[in-house]
Amino acid sequence: MPKSPLHPSPPPLEANDVAIVGGGTVLWFVAFLALLPFQGVLSDHDHGSWPWICLSGAGLGLIGLWYCRARRDAIARDRAAEAASEGAAGDGTDPATQSD
Repeated sequence: MPKSPLHPSPPPLEANDVAIVGGGTVLWFVAFLALLPFQGVLSDHDHGSWPWICLSGAGLGLIGLWYCRARRDAIARDRAAEAASEGAAGDGTDPATQSD
């Protein structure tokens, strides 16, 4: 039986990565604050590392926020440079010097 032709892949969906990572970071920090008063009880039951795991998650989330913001800004710069180069190469004239 012949295979059906493959369809091209759709473009990737754009998401607000900064908001997603920021929300996760806040949740990790809230979990740390919620577990901190129970440190003694958690230690008695061999779960004393749980608050520190949450704090580590919040710290890694801050690194993730920095990365996502840098990535978002780099994508915006690339798109602006691409748009500027297309505008300048489009008809051979500089749009800033055109008159109406």
